Amino acid sequence: MLLTVCAAVAGLVLGASPAVAAQPPTEFGNHWHDPVTAGPPVSVPDTPSCQVTVADTEFRDYTPYKGTYIPPGETGRCGHHWNKVVLKLQGSVAGRQFDRLGYLHIGGVEVLRTSTPEPSPQGITWKVEKDVTRYAAMLHERRPVEMLIGNTVDGTYTGVIKVKVTLTFYAAQGRAKEARTPDKVLTLQGAHNEGTVYAGQLTTPRNSERIVAEVYATGSGGGCEEFWYLTVPDSAPYSCKAKDGPYREVQVTVDGKLAGIAAPFPTVWTGGWSNPFLWYVIPGPRAFDVRPVEYDLTPFAGQLNDGRPHRIAVSVTGLPDGQSGWSTPTNILVWQDAKAAQVTGALVTNRAGELVNRTAYEPGTERRLTAEGGHSLTVSGYLDTSHGRVTTTVTRRLVGSSVHRWNADESTDALRARWNDDEAVTVSGRGPATTTRTQRTSTMDGATTVDKSNRLRTTMTMGDRADSATLRGGRRTGWSRLYDTYTGDAAYNQNVPREQRHATGVSRERYRLYGPGSCYDRTLATAQGELTEDRYGC
Repeated sequence: MLLTVCAAVAGLVLGASPAVAAQPPTEFGNHWHDPVTAGPPVSVPDTPSCQVTVADTEFRDYTPYKGTYIPPGETGRCGHHWNKVVLKLQGSVAGRQFDRLGYLHIGGVEVLRTSTPEPSPQGITWKVEKDVTRYAAMLHERRPVEMLIGNTVDGTYTGVIKVKVTLTFYAAQGRAKEARTPDKVLTLQGAHNEGTVYAGQLTTPRNSERIVAEVYATGSGGGCEEFWYLTVPDSAPYSCKAKDGPYREVQVTVDGKLAGIAAPFPTVWTGGWSNPFLWYVIPGPRAFDVRPVEYDLTPFAGQLNDGRPHRIAVSVTGLPDGQSGWSTPTNILVWQDAKAAQVTGALVTNRAGELVNRTAYEPGTERRLTAEGGHSLTVSGYLDTSHGRVTTTVTRRLVGSSVHRWNADESTDALRARWNDDEAVTVSGRGPATTTRTQRTSTMDGATTVDKSNRLRTTMTMGDRADSATLRGGRRTGWSRLYDTYTGDAAYNQNVPREQRHATGVSRERYRLYGPGSCYDRTLATAQGELTEDRYGC
């Protein structure tokens, strides 16, 4: 298998200089532009703010950093009512190092899953910025902090990863109203892995009227599940196998009942597809800021609100039995009915379609695996709240397809794939029903080849798209469209000293985000590690 370069996670880098190189070099040198992505910075209000340092440390091994989060004081400029809370990670690394996967927990809640870029010998710096306002409920008190970016430093891998993480709180004043956030942010108690299942106990407040689970699902670094979309059935001759092929689905169950399904995003870390030169400056989508998969569990709130612990389990369909390779830490966000001591209700519909997972292998000089997979789920439940009976119905449909081509020695290895994850959440009660529809699509079209002179070349196009619309009584009241596209082409001589690699690489990212009265459009381009274009549209 060609994809053997260890990869871990890259990240969302914002605030880079817009300067571009007038004339890029003919090949990579010993230094290149700091990592940058085209995504927008977090919008913040023009109100007083204050900053808290959450971690300031360095990672040389697999020992977690442990500290204490201290909230901004009552006398601080931002008080205890916030319009926005923004997390910022600033990192630096120099020398030689793989990309590394990391996490940050505050009070046991995972607030960031990230990875690192691969450094130049002279060193690079990068930033990750994330809106964490949804976690505000648990940021009013002191909490333990745990952070880890697992790393190895020895005679070969010399890069020490240095990071500083801060939270900036923006006061709710004037038109910048206090953000409407969950009343509770919970974790699964006693959570642990049971083979391929991550499970724990959840006890919700008895007046919960909305419950959302978020799962930071990632394939592990260094193993075949890092490239899950390339795995083949046991019967096909390829170096990464999975009994049923490449279809993956992240499932959540409540007391053994299927409660949610989702398609994982095919994240490529900055050493991925055997070619770090492809990702040195512009990482693949979501690589530095791994977004969680979300599930609306409100149809189960009537069942969960009895004051007893309930078993919540997360599993990845398609993962071979007994095989590790996925991390699925889970947070639970809860909104409460302030005017009711207890909210009762019941689950009324729990209907899953047949899980489809088909593969067809064609032998030959060029071997080919065609895969198709999909699943559907509808769950519905009602709650008798202080403002009347409210019914929530969640419908989700997943479809995945791919064509994987390779030759006998895997010196040619290519994939073309598409995944769709469509969801509709309808809330009905007094007044017109409100429906939020979200269509998520991710695509990958990549190939790695090695020629007779042992020069490796990787080409890649990745797409991340999401269309969302909210309708009330059939009339559209809100919408957004996201298009994030990455393309790259890089080559280098394998198994030679650095000065003989003669590496070349070009990459481009265009990020577009539209909404009512708003537009963001930015394009970045690189050549041989230099930023050659930084252009804004709209």
